Amino acid sequence: MKTKLFFVLSFVLLFTAACSKDGGSGGGGNNSGGGGGGTTPPVIVPIITLSAGWKYNSSYSSSFPSGIQAFSFDTIFNGRTVKAFCLAYDSKLGIYDFKPVQSATAKKVSEFVSQETGIVYGAINGGYFGGNSSYSLVKYNNTQSSHNIKSVSRPPNIYYPTRAAFGIQTNGAPTTAWIYHVGATNENIYSYPIPSPNVEGAVPQPEPTETFPAGGSQWTVPTAIGGSPMLLRGGQVTISDVAELININNTTSRPRSALGYTSNGIVLLLAVEGDNGGAGYPGINLADLAAMLNQLGCTDAINLDGGGSTSMVISGRLTVRPGDAGVERNVVSAVLIKRK
Repeated sequence: MKTKLFFVLSFVLLFTAACSKDGGSGGGGNNSGGGGGGTTPPVIVPIITLSAGWKYNSSYSSSFPSGIQAFSFDTIFNGRTVKAFCLAYDSKLGIYDFKPVQSATAKKVSEFVSQETGIVYGAINGGYFGGNSSYSLVKYNNTQSSHNIKSVSRPPNIYYPTRAAFGIQTNGAPTTAWIYHVGATNENIYSYPIPSPNVEGAVPQPEPTETFPAGGSQWTVPTAIGGSPMLLRGGQVTISDVAELININNTTSRPRSALGYTSNGIVLLLAVEGDNGGAGYPGINLADLAAMLNQLGCTDAINLDGGGSTSMVISGRLTVRPGDAGVERNVVSAVLIKRK
């Protein structure tokens, strides 16, 4: 009898110990490393197509909610070493605010961020400027701070270029256009299916109107930032620098800033480091910039001010080294990506 009782008690003790051991995983599942019940890190699915060399940047993205991510690139692109950063967000979610901003006095992109209220996930420099004056469209929630430049002097001629702009429609969807501010007030913006076909040195095209270039229509987007030139249009590389009369070291390697979007509404901010030959980062030309955006899945994209103006902040930190000997340049406008 004692022997039978001993075996029964032994079985109960062994069964209890086994159950206790199984319950000790804390819901963490199998852990082949022997570390106990640790939580398995979530698998990050990029919201854009990552071409060769691009990586999800967990350091810059660690505090982000769903639908916004940061990526980085630091390897060979089209035969040269390139460092670049990209901030991408899903416009369809309706929770992110694309906010072009302008300052009466030029200041650093990092200062635009630090002085902004609310949650700012990232920012990039805006369009062209001189001194404290913007030469590019800045418009937010139907309030226009400045317009795209309406004429340029290329002695002995004066030209009236239709230049690129990147807009956010009323439904939150991104769009691009070649635009011109028709009339004296500059508030009447028209977009055109092709840019006015100006060529430096040739007879200037007429000043754009409601009917020229052909196919124009009012561009009523509530929010937009101007730049130049157009880089991608309808999925095709379309660098319209000649027609837009923009010469910004187009074929040489420089720092670059750009905006683009994919067919499913993902908006991209892209900054490429340059003018940093000592570290091996000369930058890229416009053709390579367009190719990089295209490989990331963009169908449409515009170029922003670049060179020493290129600056991108993500999660409150600078990304690319500023082209002005490492010192961030004061600029007149920027684009902030915020929480609505």
